[in-house]
Formats: sequence, structure tokens, C-alpha cells
Amino acid sequence: MEKLEKTNEGSFFSGNYQNLFKEIGKTDEEIARRIECNWNELFGVNNSNRIYHQVGDDVGYMLDTGNLDVRTEGMSYGMMMAVQMDQKDIFDRLWNWTIQNMYMTEGEHAGYFAWSCQPDGTKNAYGPAPDGEEYFAMALFFASHRWGDGIEPFNYGTQAREILRTCIHNGENGIGYPMWNHENKLIKFIPDCEFSDPSYHLPHFYELFALWAYEEDRPFWQAASDASRNYIEISCHPVTGLAPEYAYYDGTPNDENGFGHFFSDSYRVAANIGLDYEWFRRDSSEIEVANKLQAFFSDKDPSDYRRYRINGEAFDEKSLHPVGLLSTIAMASLAADGPDRLKWVELLWDTPVRTGERRYYDNCLYFFSILALSGHFKIWMPKE
Repeated sequence: MEKLEKTNEGSFFSGNYQNLFKEIGKTDEEIARRIECNWNELFGVNNSNRIYHQVGDDVGYMLDTGNLDVRTEGMSYGMMMAVQMDQKDIFDRLWNWTIQNMYMTEGEHAGYFAWSCQPDGTKNAYGPAPDGEEYFAMALFFASHRWGDGIEPFNYGTQAREILRTCIHNGENGIGYPMWNHENKLIKFIPDCEFSDPSYHLPHFYELFALWAYEEDRPFWQAASDASRNYIEISCHPVTGLAPEYAYYDGTPNDENGFGHFFSDSYRVAANIGLDYEWFRRDSSEIEVANKLQAFFSDKDPSDYRRYRINGEAFDEKSLHPVGLLSTIAMASLAADGPDRLKWVELLWDTPVRTGERRYYDNCLYFFSILALSGHFKIWMPKE
């Protein structure tokens, strides 16, 4: 894997963010209207297509409309969207609901968050999903830097550092499991297993955790960032760029339960590559993976996206989240340098948010892509 030198090209160093919508001819006014319109479609109180629901005076939740539950994935995504949009009230409502209903205080998962709850707050499970924890921590750091810390539970920075401490130190007292493997520094699918999910790997987050976590934990996060970039490269197919949903630590697909193919979870890998390259530009292999992925889908109709083996062989089964997949392919344009990189940006611009019962996952990925491609998925640094 070729490492790139630290330069002023990545947004972290330069403070500049690509705006690919402007590259396809959209004006600042058009882009601002689009972001606001899409935000209102997901979060507007009176919008029938919303996935955010306000409850009472101080809480709110993100509904998985396909499964009719509330997941740490969606709650942490909603918090990240809110901090990027400067919507502190919604951020605090989501975090309040999360703390009240998802946070676990006892047992082997103490300090983690129950990954699925009913809309009334009843836990459906007492296990965590690591993609929620890492997004919670990053969103909380950004909130701390953008708005400042308040009283608990709105002491955002402390909350973020405590989450990260639990993620890597849980189990040291003989109870529970960490969310990262301490030897190879790779994130697990769930704490008590020893395989991974390529879409959980967020090296751009870990770079920032290495700056803002408790000081004694910072070397771990820097090592995790390097390990995850390498893992993304080895888990993506060398020809198609497709990644499996689950994979072993050597990057090979884990298909023990049918999750070794390119399907719903896998879509996020393209988005993560795009944002990591936009922020840090550490690894040129991300350009290659993004180009291969976009080339693979270049002749495919979004209305006919399928489940695929990572070698590109298509199943009869159609994608459950075609808008989400299209969104992440477009977000990969932040890293891609192929001839069609802007084609995907135009295609996303011309695609509306998804409606219907499956809209939750698609529209989360969609809105992240809209933010990123417009230069509005930003790193919020501590105020001097």
C-alpha cells in the first residue's frame, strides 16, 4: 500500500473542501436550497417522508422505517447530520433519547449502547453495534468544538472520550469485550466476535480520535487509522472494487451466514473512502478502489442494482437500497479521478430522496452524500 505524504491537499490540512456540485455547474444558491430541502424531507416535523420524530419537550429519534425500530446507526447518523447543519436542538434531542433509552450501565456491555430499541424506548437487544459508537463519538467531538460543552449529558467532549475509552478498554477487568481487536487494531462486527465489517472502518475518524481522545488512548487510534486503510484495500476486490458485508481479518469474505457478498452494509465503503480521501489524502489506493467501483457500475441501471459476489457476479435478488447505493457511488467521486466521476455526481443531483417504507437507510446515505459532495461534511476543529 502506497502511503501519501502529509500535504495541504486534504481538507484537514487546508481547510478547503471540494464542491463537486459546482463542478457540474450548480450555483451556490441552488446547492444551498438543495441541502435545505433534503434536510426538511428527513427532519421536517410536518413532512410525511421524514425519518426524524420529535417526542415531548426534549427528545427525538430516527426511525428505521423498514424495520420500525430505532438503531444506534440511525441515531448517530442523525446527530452527525445535525451538527453539520448547526441544528443543536435536534442534536440534543437525539442524544438525550440515546442516553435515556440505549445506554447500558451494567453487565458485559456496560458503557455501550443497545443497538436496537422500539420507538417507545424499550430495548430489543442488549448488545451493541460498533458503527454506532464510532459515529456517536465523532458527532460528539464535533458538537463540543462547534457549540461548546454544557452540563451532563451535554458535556459532549467528555462523553466522546468516555465512549472511546470503553470501546478499547472494555473487558480489561475480565467482564465484557472491546470493540477493536487489540493485536491488529481492526474494528469488530460486534464486540464478542473475531471478524469485521469493512463498512465499519472509518480511518478518517480515527485520525481525529488520535488527536482528541484521552491522551493515553491516542497511539491506539493512530495505529487503528493505518490498519483500517490497509484493511479497506485488502477487503475490496482487486478488479471490481466491491467489498463484502462481513470479512475476516485477512480481508476475505465471511459468508458463514450469507453476508460475504456486496450488499447493503457494503455500500458505505465507497462513501468512507470518499470522505477519508477528502479529509486526509493519506493513501492512493483509495483512488484506485473508487475508480474500479465506479467502472463496475458504469453500465448498470440504478433501478436494477442487485446483490453481487465481490467478483461482480450478480444474483437475481435486487438491491434493497438502490438510492443508498447510488449515493455512495457518487460520494466515491471525492477520491476517484476516472473519466466518469462527475457523471455520478450529476446522477445523484437528478435523483430525489427515496419514499416508502425502505427510505431510512437510503436517505441517510443520500444526505451524507449531498453534504460531502457540496463541501459541507466538515471537520469541526476545537476553537482556539
